[in-house]
Amino acid sequence: MKVLVTGANGQLGSCLRLASGNSSHEFIFTDVAELDICDALRVRDFVVSNSVDAIVNCAGYTNVDAAEDDEALALRINADAAENLALAIKERDGLLVHISTDYVFGGEAHSSPIGEDEEPAPLGAYGRSKLLGERKVAASGCKYVILRTAWLFSEFGKNFVKTMLRLTSERPQIQVVCDQNGTPTYAGDLAAVILTILDDYSANSAAYPRTGIYNYTDEGSCSWYEFACAIAEEAGNLSCDIRPCRTDEYPSKARRPAYSVLDKSKIKNTFGIAIPHWTTALKTCLEK
Repeated sequence: MKVLVTGANGQLGSCLRLASGNSSHEFIFTDVAELDICDALRVRDFVVSNSVDAIVNCAGYTNVDAAEDDEALALRINADAAENLALAIKERDGLLVHISTDYVFGGEAHSSPIGEDEEPAPLGAYGRSKLLGERKVAASGCKYVILRTAWLFSEFGKNFVKTMLRLTSERPQIQVVCDQNGTPTYAGDLAAVILTILDDYSANSAAYPRTGIYNYTDEGSCSWYEFACAIAEEAGNLSCDIRPCRTDEYPSKARRPAYSVLDKSKIKNTFGIAIPHWTTALKTCLEK
């Protein structure tokens, strides 16, 4: 099976590139320099001419605060481009694995893990753009698996783990918000799940029965403050005084969900996967 990966230079794309070495599928890794997914005709030509059987869309506009100032660009990349990929792979009767986010929630208060059937209520431009992307993919008529994930970290690119490693080694004191709760997710774990889904599709491609939306994060939950403390402790950066603060003490353009822990029962039951706890995943990442 031939698999196109977009956004291949990001965190998830980089982890998927590493993990694909053990896969039987043939992968084509692209980023915007090789394929501008906002160009519908170019996407169609690329997918058809390369006989692509499945697409993993790791590309996205992920600057949550900047999206508040340029929602049009966020919509173009997160919604319109996702539709371009969906329509192109539909023509090939293939599968689109599309990455979405916990930011489609937040406008309604939650205190227990959020299931796939909960009504989305995004707080800001980024969440709205990702939700519209989900809906355009679903409306395209292609076979798809939408994966909602959260708090991605890895040894690649820019992320919270890398920032905390730097700050806790350089500064005597930092503040981290303690009233936003979610689940840190190692991009390497998500990449492994994507490969499982691709294998499953390859074995059942004629009439794929598992189209739909699935939640995937690592297990457990914590606040950003608790996550920062765990990073510093695991790295041995114990001289930095990490102090908790409230969201309203750390102003930003975009509002963040106060609670976005996702229920993963559906993906575990459907694909028979075991999910690591985020603390175990953090150790794995830091070792790398």
